[in-house]
Amino acid sequence: MRIVEYIEYVDFEIGGPPRAVVDLTRVLHQRGNDVTLATIDTKDVPSDWMAGNGPSVLRIPKPRLPGGLYLPGQLAGLEAVLSQADVLQLHGVWERPNAQIATLARKIGVPYCVSLRGMLDDWSMAQRGLKKRLYLALGGRKVLERAAFVHCTADAELEQSSKWFPRGQGRVVPNLIDLSQFETLPGPERAKKRWPVLTEDGPNLLFLSRIHVKKGIEHLLGAMPRVANAHPGVQLFIAGTGDDAYLSAMKRLAEQHQIDDRVHFVGHVGGEEKLSLYEACDLFVLPTSQENFGFVQYESLACNTPVMTTTLVDTWKEIVSSGGGIAVDQSADAIVAGITPLLADRVHLADMGRLGRAWVFDQLSVDRIAGALEAMYRDAAAS
Repeated sequence: MRIVEYIEYVDFEIGGPPRAVVDLTRVLHQRGNDVTLATIDTKDVPSDWMAGNGPSVLRIPKPRLPGGLYLPGQLAGLEAVLSQADVLQLHGVWERPNAQIATLARKIGVPYCVSLRGMLDDWSMAQRGLKKRLYLALGGRKVLERAAFVHCTADAELEQSSKWFPRGQGRVVPNLIDLSQFETLPGPERAKKRWPVLTEDGPNLLFLSRIHVKKGIEHLLGAMPRVANAHPGVQLFIAGTGDDAYLSAMKRLAEQHQIDDRVHFVGHVGGEEKLSLYEACDLFVLPTSQENFGFVQYESLACNTPVMTTTLVDTWKEIVSSGGGIAVDQSADAIVAGITPLLADRVHLADMGRLGRAWVFDQLSVDRIAGALEAMYRDAAAS
């Protein structure tokens, strides 16, 4: 098939969607599809793709009109690509250029799908809700309802989101994760060399995500004094980047709780060093307010490291059913109640990690998910 994937920014530091789109584009290309990745920002597009080895990359000029909209001539390159395509997939809801591109696709006669990326979940809609409802009323809803499919990554996401596009057609397919990087793991030694405290008794907890108020880090920091009372050697690694003011506030909170000697803000961690850090830790903790999928949770499981998440995550039931994770309410009390017994039995934790890894490679196998996405594209093209 001839597929165009459009996402505004390919910058891994802003969250999971750009990474999802890169993985998706790579795998679709490897399976013999003619795929073009269209974006205005190629920061984390693989360098070999930019050199012409791999999927096609179309860099679109940055929008010049107020509100982040494109001048008509700026989309000439995309229009030429779309005129040869079978289907377009747009990623995101609130990016105003997506509406322009959807209109362009309809004019050409190319069907399109829209991946929500959690943007219509109840928690997300409660943030600046009036502005979002106005945007939907003024045309955003039409973009969704005119799509061949609105792509959700979990049943719970579709349940929460469908009320915002009542005449649209939802389709649930989990995010595609390129699992090849997890087949042979690097081992924990690399992380232990960089952060020697990992070689001590531990246990070691890991938070790895954007440093953002949505992620609930304050609940984890609030739990740490009581976790440390039960497990005096416990260390917490917080990996990620974010707003400087919020990051500073979290560091001050760690000081206020008198746990700053055991809480390590390590910044962005990527590549094999990230996988090694997962492996070096006993438990991954994501006390988030909302995730439609949450790549980092499945990365952790793929690295044999069990997961604690919250019941506010759309896929929490799947994580629990995998045998590799637990889900708790989003509060310091619930985190303490969940973590403390887990850390008391590290043999059980290791067993959970193995179960979680096996589940990921089965239920989220590349062939299974890529096949489901290709079926969605074929159905869209036939609509």
